[in-house]
Amino acid sequence: MSAVNTEAQTVLTREQLLASPEDEYMSAPQLEFFRALLLKEKQALLDNAHETTEHLQENEATPDWTDRATIEEEHALELRVRDRERKLMKKIDQALARIDSGDYGWCEETGEPIGVPRLLARPTATMCLEAQERHEALERVSRG
Repeated sequence: MSAVNTEAQTVLTREQLLASPEDEYMSAPQLEFFRALLLKEKQALLDNAHETTEHLQENEATPDWTDRATIEEEHALELRVRDRERKLMKKIDQALARIDSGDYGWCEETGEPIGVPRLLARPTATMCLEAQERHEALERVSRG
């Protein structure tokens, strides 16, 4: 049975993506795979933020000062995690914009392919591994 290319084509599986030939790099089906992956991650972050909002609105009145301190510390930790997730949300939105513009999957520094395995590990990556390593090495040197 042969697959027919239609407008309503199903999204590739991870295995199909990894098995794709090099000449199909960042083809429409591959871009759709990453769009779906990014949107799923974005939804998970939004769900987490909603849960945090509900959790922080719960009044946990307790007369014990140590319990109150523990609750406050848990809330502070939760807010720090959500702040990191907020920054990730911005990166996800930028990655989705790169998909729309046709720049997704290509290193912003070298113009070379970032690579499917790297994008699977970090779908918001903007640089190929070599460029990222150079960038991090320069940061370490400048921090000194």
